[in-house]
Order: sequence, then structure tokens, then C-alpha cells
Amino acid sequence: MRRRLINSTLAVVLVVIAVFGVSLVIVETRTIQSGAQESVASEAVRLVGIVESRLGGGEKITPDVLSEQITAKRHAEIKVPGKPPIEIGQRPVGEVIQSTVRGDRGESVTVQESRSTISSEVGRTLLVILAVALLAILAAVVLAVRQARRLTAPLTDLAETAERLGSGDPRPRHRRYGVQELDRVADVLDASAERIARMLTAERRLAADASHQLRTPLTALSMRLEEITLTDDPDTVKEEATIALAQVERLTDVVQRLLTNSRDPRTGSAVAFDLDEVVKQQIEEWRPAYRSAGRAIVRSGKKGLRAVGTPGAVAQVLATLIENSLMHGDGTVALRTRVTGNQAVVEVTDAGPGVPPDLGSRVFERTVSGRNSTGLGLAVARDLAEADGGRLELLQQHPPVFALFLAREAEPVAEE
Repeated sequence: MRRRLINSTLAVVLVVIAVFGVSLVIVETRTIQSGAQESVASEAVRLVGIVESRLGGGEKITPDVLSEQITAKRHAEIKVPGKPPIEIGQRPVGEVIQSTVRGDRGESVTVQESRSTISSEVGRTLLVILAVALLAILAAVVLAVRQARRLTAPLTDLAETAERLGSGDPRPRHRRYGVQELDRVADVLDASAERIARMLTAERRLAADASHQLRTPLTALSMRLEEITLTDDPDTVKEEATIALAQVERLTDVVQRLLTNSRDPRTGSAVAFDLDEVVKQQIEEWRPAYRSAGRAIVRSGKKGLRAVGTPGAVAQVLATLIENSLMHGDGTVALRTRVTGNQAVVEVTDAGPGVPPDLGSRVFERTVSGRNSTGLGLAVARDLAEADGGRLELLQQHPPVFALFLAREAEPVAEE
């Protein structure tokens, strides 16, 4: 492209120089010829005047007297009636320009000049025009190269940006070049880079969240299936299979919730549900794990609460809090339900050391952890809670008290 820009610029300059240069040569040639003819005629008129003046004064007319009155390299022939012709200067050879003027006393003066003198002057003029044309071409080459670099360098840079996007580096470069069209392309590439970066971040976040959130349900499901394979009691098999099916349904709901949040965190699927059932199910599901660790999990508080949310997502939030208490806490884990205003609250607490003072509210940030864990669990739990209009908060650091706030189902208005 750089070569094309240079060639096109030079082509335009050469056409302009050719058109105006030829016109200028023609005009200058005619001007020089006309000027030479006028100069010869003027000199003939001047010599006639001198001859008449001397004739009128009775003075002699000799070549020595008139030779000082004629321009060098010109030839003059003076004819006076009754006298031999007088020649001044050397007669030119070849083509000449001449002018003949007659006086009032019958005398005539003919002045001649060789056309080679005019040709020499025309040649000098052509050399000057050619030199100016060459300077113009050189200036055009320099300007064309600079302009080509100015235009092709941004294009090369934009190509590198596009190549970076294709190779998986979506960082926007935010470079502008002072050319409206190129800046528009740069804006589009930067916007595309930002969109790609958001998409990659969402995909990686979904993969990390899914890996973390599905780990515990899959482990529990695996344990239920192992219980089924180790028993021959039909009632036990039926009970464990029923629990396993319920876990599969919750697992499906969690996956759907994660996919929904990855597309639009504001999109919820909240419904009214029995909060007691979700709390009871989580206690039953986690009781074997706590029993194996020599610990207990209990519940207390207000019964018969109905909340608005996604049951699977609420169960996953509670599972995250219960698992954190199992992994990082100590003593008995207590789940307490209560009512505050128009919200139902589920508090999860234990007798462990709690959240380190330097973490505080940062405990819900991704990759933030005080126990060498992934730091994803509480962040994902908060996202799940907020997706349906709830919220997850740390009410107390030591002993730790986490609270899940959910909207309560509106009570029906009694008819009179």
C-alpha cells in the first residue's frame, strides 16, 4: 500500500508538471521570440533617428560613429541615397530575425540578429524550468513517502491489534492516530477487545464457579450411591435413591443458576417456597459428614417461614456456609431462622476462630481466603443470593455469623 500511495502521488505530480511545464515552455519561447523581434525593431528605429539627425546637421555618417550605437552580435546595414551602403557588425549566418525601418530622407536601416542567440536564451529558460520541475518532483517524493508512512504505520498497528485479538490477547490498546477513519477502526477493535475480554472472563468465571459449586453436591451424591451399592435392604435403597434424586434435582438447579448468572446476573427465577424444608434438607444432608468429624449440626428459630427465591440456589448458599463451617470452623454448627421486617433470615454460626480481622467484608471477594482455599465459595454464594433479590452478609467475625436475607412471601389479605 505504501508503494501505491507513493506511485499515485508521483503520477499526479508528474501530470501537473507536464501540463503546466509544457504550457510554460511554449509561453516563454514565444515571449523570448517576440521580445527579440521587438528589440531588433527598436534598435532599427533608434539607428534611423541617429542617421536622420546627422544628415540634418551635415555630419558625416561613418561605420566608426554608428558601431557604438548597435548591440553586440547584431548586424546593421544603412543605405543613404547617393552614397554606398554602410555595414556595421558581422553579418549573421543561417536563420536570422531582422527589421527594416525607412527614414524621411529616403534612408533605410536594416538590423539583423541570428536566431541561435534566441535559441540559446530559450535553452537557458528550459534548463531553469527543468530544474524547478526536478525540485518539485523531489519534494513530491519526500512528501509522498512521509504521507505513506503516516497512513501505513497506523494500518500496520491496527493489523497487529487484530492479530493480538486472534491470538487470544483481548487487551485494548487505546491508540489513536489523528485520522478519523483509522480512529473509527481503532474504536471498533478496542470495543471488540473489551467484549471478548468480558466473554472470556465470564467463561472462566463460570468454569471456576461450576467446579467449586458442583464439587460438594457430586461428592454427596457419590456417597449416596455408595450407600446403595453396600446395602441389600430395599427400604434403605429406596430412601437413599430418593435422597440421591433430590440431590440430582438440586444439582441441575445449581447448574441452571450458574449458567443464568453467567449470561445475566440480574435474571432470576424466584418463587415462593418453604424455607423450613430447605434448611431441614441441608441439615440431613450434612449430618453424616459432621458426625464423622465428631461434631454436630442443629437448627433453631422461627418455624413455618415461606421465602421468595430459587430453592436450589438457596440450598447451595446454605451448603456453602455449612461446608465452610465444617472445613474452617469448630464445635457445633447452628442454623437459626428469624424474621426482620419483610425478610426471612437464616443465620449460620459455629464456635470456630471466625474470620480474620484483616479480611472483614473482603471475605466475599473472589480469590480472597484466610484458610488457603480457592476463595470462590462465598463469592459465588453471594452472587446466587443476589440473583433472586436476596443478600448474604457477615454479621459477626468472631464467632462467625453469616446471614442469608430473603424476601418473605406476601401474606394473603383476609376477606371480610
